[in-house]
Amino acid sequence: MKRTRIIALLLSDQAIGHVLIKGWVKTRRDAKDFSFIEINDGSCLQNIQVVADLGMANFDAVKKLSTGSAVAVHGALRPSPGKGQKWEIQALSIEIISIAPDEFPLQKKRHTDEFLRTISHLRPRTNKYGAAFRIRSTLSFAIHRFFQERGFAHVHTPILTGSDCEGAGELFQVTALDMENPPRSGGAIDYSRDFFHRSANLTVSGQLEAELFALALGDVYTFGPTFRAENSNTSRHAAEFWMVEPEMAFSDLNDDMDLAETFIRYLVTYALENCREDLGLFAGFVDKTLMDTLGIIAAKPFIRIPYAEAVDILSRSGHHFNFDVSFGTDLQTEHERYLAETHFNQPVIIYDYPKTIKPFYMRVNDNGGTVAAMDVIVPRIGEIIGGSQREERLDVLESRMAETGVPPENLWWYLDSRRFGSVPHSGFGLGFERLVMLVTGISNIRDVIPFPRTPGNIEF
Repeated sequence: MKRTRIIALLLSDQAIGHVLIKGWVKTRRDAKDFSFIEINDGSCLQNIQVVADLGMANFDAVKKLSTGSAVAVHGALRPSPGKGQKWEIQALSIEIISIAPDEFPLQKKRHTDEFLRTISHLRPRTNKYGAAFRIRSTLSFAIHRFFQERGFAHVHTPILTGSDCEGAGELFQVTALDMENPPRSGGAIDYSRDFFHRSANLTVSGQLEAELFALALGDVYTFGPTFRAENSNTSRHAAEFWMVEPEMAFSDLNDDMDLAETFIRYLVTYALENCREDLGLFAGFVDKTLMDTLGIIAAKPFIRIPYAEAVDILSRSGHHFNFDVSFGTDLQTEHERYLAETHFNQPVIIYDYPKTIKPFYMRVNDNGGTVAAMDVIVPRIGEIIGGSQREERLDVLESRMAETGVPPENLWWYLDSRRFGSVPHSGFGLGFERLVMLVTGISNIRDVIPFPRTPGNIEF
């Protein structure tokens, strides 16, 4: 008999006869001639009750099942007389696949997030993290669906790279050299004898490569892991994270903002429609305001203001900020959250930033002092998307690279894209983990990625 997932049973409108489910024991309680076992197979938040009786050949063994044990149950699906559950399974046979020892660390009690991070290999078995990672999976599917429905081509950009998109220098170096005895030339390590014949790093972004494909295929997107060697232990930063980066040919900043807003609202709406049960857990136990926040994002058009106006609002707010606000400085998370949570109480798109605080590839506006950049700011998170119209003019791009200290010889191929058939184009990057944080109400990035990589932590 083919295994049936519990979610299919719970969603069925009528009893469907004999079923086979395989899963893990959440709890068990005994009556005189019966044992009532709560089983979950990871497909949904809700367990299903299995009723075993004295007539089973291995009933004594079944009564010894512990939390975390794995079983295969063959039985009849029937209406449940108990409250809070539509169906239960009258077991015909129970195969005991494995018995979890009494020291199984996930007992029927609430565990702290800090403790669960130390057992990241087991935490998906808890209700909270099972729900979080099902939502993450659903959002990942929705991202591909969004772009495929709109004719975007999916491009796999490299993880190993010789370039630094942001110019920040916070890169993880990759080498095949013997680090105990590396080859040297003039005292420095000779990377010409390394695997790639030059220094190589883990990518911080797939944007530059995505731009090349946008200038060939039209509209493209990349969705993959990125890496930042930033020694930061904040709740918003991880060394390994996932980015969604669309690029559109023949588009400007307004097109970019339109796509970003449509994208966020689509994903939030998709989660509300397809993750209702799991979202209920987070609305009940993590963030009581979650459903209201998601409802506003899905229903209300985003506010759009230039950077200069954002600075003016913050300067006149009378609110105490830890970081001063002035024109020409980058906005901090506290500034972004004030705008989205207090001043506007909804998502905000801030655009036209000073060019002195933005990377070389952003298009310089006609005023010469700002660039056609934009950030999408959402409640609780702050910036969730950063993007821009890209600089398509070869001479201006070369000038900006010189201003920002980016060696043109390292990006000769990027300059070629402006030399041969350049067109206006734009794109953005969305931090996938921040999206999951937004949708679930989880406040720490370590808790929305299966195996977080942070300073000093590379377990599992």
